Amino acid sequence: MRILGIESSSLVAGVAVVTDDVVTAEYNVNYKKTHSQTLLPMLDEIKKMTELNLNTIDAIAVSGGPGSFTGLRIGSATAKGLGLALEIPLIHIPTLEAMAYNFYGVQKYICPIMDARRNQVYTGLYHFEGEKIICDIQQCAISIDELVKKLENLNEEIIFTGDGIPVFKDYIDENMKNIHSFAPPHMSRQRAASVAALGKQYYLSGKTETAEAHLPDYLRLSQAERERKEKEEVQK
Repeated sequence: MRILGIESSSLVAGVAVVTDDVVTAEYNVNYKKTHSQTLLPMLDEIKKMTELNLNTIDAIAVSGGPGSFTGLRIGSATAKGLGLALEIPLIHIPTLEAMAYNFYGVQKYICPIMDARRNQVYTGLYHFEGEKIICDIQQCAISIDELVKKLENLNEEIIFTGDGIPVFKDYIDENMKNIHSFAPPHMSRQRAASVAALGKQYYLSGKTETAEAHLPDYLRLSQAERERKEKEEVQK
């Protein structure tokens, strides 16, 4: 079984290939370039380095959001185009679940936090029971203070991960009563390999979709949509 993983929900752009139980290739870049400049060149480089025949791919796992609106659209368009061309299904992987999957087997609660601006985070809460990842709080967009309050009743150690750490670390340290820690650099961002590996589990469970049906999960309106809605409310 071969799964292609695509990650583009944040500044991180990534492409990975998981063949059976082995990550045969992974290419991640956390740099200020648009994903339209990086994803396909990454895939092309992986093809060359591993002599990959795209026709041997069984499905494409794509980080489906939440996250950067532009990044998600580019990742979605890339996955849909490849899916249609190769006539293979897509696998919609929740971005925050894939981030938590970086901590496979860790016996603590994992709380991804992506900076969503305006003092908000895209977040969720997960833990592992054996090999299974359990979602305790569905991914959502909430304020950082609301998240801290949600976690107050959880009498467990929490690991925070994501690009929200540099923004909200001090606030969490000052206000969080729970024992907590912050992920080290190699585990604190999205990884295409985690998208692909989790994609394999989804695929085996029959959780696939057609390329035509795939849509990113933005969780909230874009800034332009919010401004238009506010303007319409004022005009009423």
